[in-house]
Amino acid sequence: MAATLPLLAGALALGIPSASADSAPGGRDALQGTKPAWATAQADQGATADSGKVSVRVHLAGRDAAGLAAYAAAVSDPRSSSYGKYLSAEQAQARFGATQQQIDEVSQWLTSNGLTVTGANQHYVSATGDVAAAEKTFSTQLHNYRKGSRTYRAPSATASVPAGLGKAVLAVSGLDNMPHKSSQDEVLPPPDAVFRNAGPFSTYYGSNTASSLPSAYGSKVPYAVKGYTGEQLRSAYGAGSWTGKGVTVAITDAYASPTIAKDAAEYAKRNGDAPYKKGQLRQVLPADYTATEECGASGWYGEETLDVEAVHAVAPAADIVYVGGASCYDADLLDSLNKVVDHRLADIVSNSWGDVEANETPDVAAAYDQVFKLGAVEGIGFYFSSGDAGDNVASTGTKQVDVPSNSAWVTSVGGTSLAVGKGDAYQWETGWGTLKANLSDDGKSWTDFPGAYTSGAGGGTSSTVKQPSYQRGVVPDALARANGRTRMRTAPDIAAVADPNTGFLVGQTQTLPDGSLGYDEYRIGGTSLAAPVIAGVQALAQQAQHGRSIGFANPAIYARYGSKAYHDVTDHPLGGGRDLAVARVDFANGVDATDGLLTSLRSLGQDASLKAVKGYDDVTGVGTPAAGYISSFR
Repeated sequence: MAATLPLLAGALALGIPSASADSAPGGRDALQGTKPAWATAQADQGATADSGKVSVRVHLAGRDAAGLAAYAAAVSDPRSSSYGKYLSAEQAQARFGATQQQIDEVSQWLTSNGLTVTGANQHYVSATGDVAAAEKTFSTQLHNYRKGSRTYRAPSATASVPAGLGKAVLAVSGLDNMPHKSSQDEVLPPPDAVFRNAGPFSTYYGSNTASSLPSAYGSKVPYAVKGYTGEQLRSAYGAGSWTGKGVTVAITDAYASPTIAKDAAEYAKRNGDAPYKKGQLRQVLPADYTATEECGASGWYGEETLDVEAVHAVAPAADIVYVGGASCYDADLLDSLNKVVDHRLADIVSNSWGDVEANETPDVAAAYDQVFKLGAVEGIGFYFSSGDAGDNVASTGTKQVDVPSNSAWVTSVGGTSLAVGKGDAYQWETGWGTLKANLSDDGKSWTDFPGAYTSGAGGGTSSTVKQPSYQRGVVPDALARANGRTRMRTAPDIAAVADPNTGFLVGQTQTLPDGSLGYDEYRIGGTSLAAPVIAGVQALAQQAQHGRSIGFANPAIYARYGSKAYHDVTDHPLGGGRDLAVARVDFANGVDATDGLLTSLRSLGQDASLKAVKGYDDVTGVGTPAAGYISSFR
């Protein structure tokens, strides 16, 4: 599943914030969106104590924020004369980055108001101090607000900066403290406990029918696949002879698996993938890690392992650079993304993490978008999983999309259930959405058939980001205007396999029942799988494009809409009256049969209120790559 963490979209034709402008005292410039939506009068618990501690980042706008957005749009648009005229990292910094004078002026302003500057670079100036100093600096009061069962600090009015600094400052983050960020140095824990799939399995979709189990939807169903391999995924998505040679894919997650090189090599050996060449897989890691318990650090080992092995399975000759974050929170993940852009570490960046839009704050979102725009001018494309909870109603009570995949400057990757048949032949896909019904005690029926919703591909309509130009004429108004009269950004843009019941086989060192460490393999899914699969496909497409960077891919992705480049995925690929499902058998304890087996029916194509239909939809976007997709970049 997509890892969860706590982000405004760009400007011009690629989506702008829909909120109205905030006001500021005379002689000051407002920092729009610094008061969170949840900081309401009804939730106000009173002023925060002046002695409380605050840590902020003042994000720098750089030399020419409007020019950055304009160039990022032009260089990514196949219709523009500037298309593909990317800048080097050094050129991008010289043209759009913050000047030393801006850094010094912001630092001096913070210090003069009683804050202590703790760090400064071309992206931000960080500082700490007490609440009283922060209130003086940003000309706002900090109050405590109830949010759910917790209380968080936030500005009671929009923060602002002196007018002379307005052009230098993009946003400030840290005035609100939701979510809490741990600051202590910690060591990484051992890998999670081993998880194994029980079986019986299908080796390809439909190869093993569950003939002894009850029928569903009028017929016997197949057992779930053991887990697709690279050979099957490459065939399904039209890889042909392309390998991704000459292309570098970056992966960002939190923390770092201590056994990734060994695990990736073992997995490739066991499952028919090309062996890694020397230097083909490398890691760029922070000096220290924080919030390891809070973020569930060991769970991120599996995330990194999935991402690395999926990219290599699809694009076996592509170089992979893993850039780990010091924690799972915004500041550290932003640092990882900035490393990719500042040093031009890769052409393609796969990101399998996100949060719901209700938790995004425009200040941090603006910082994310600035990274994405800088990447675009350098020819770097960012791919984000769209989420694993469908419309998010079941998990949050509110219909909403995920972030950062709501950004107009990234490619949002949705998910499908995939059927790869005999001879690795593509059969069909549905949107990923799972209903689960357990086998009855007497084994003669499925309890409460078709069962309860468990998970599905994220998607829907943003409430904060306006519709980018590349979606015009493709996204139906019924979706774009789902939240009102204004057309808004709709996610996802494209999709690939995500359903854990038609998922990918992954290999990882885990903690075995006796406490020792050992390599094992299991099936996994989520849009955490779809994102690196699409990143791998994009590496093949870039190779087909004679190695020229695709960069921010959405204009090119939408330009191919309705062509043979895509499988147009629907929830009923075998006809409107034909629902689909698989049977799945799990160990009750996740390891072995000691505590018995659990048998369930997993229905396909049942994604909350989201529906995969003919044409663009908010489960699979424009569809999934077909045999003509990669060759269309030649």
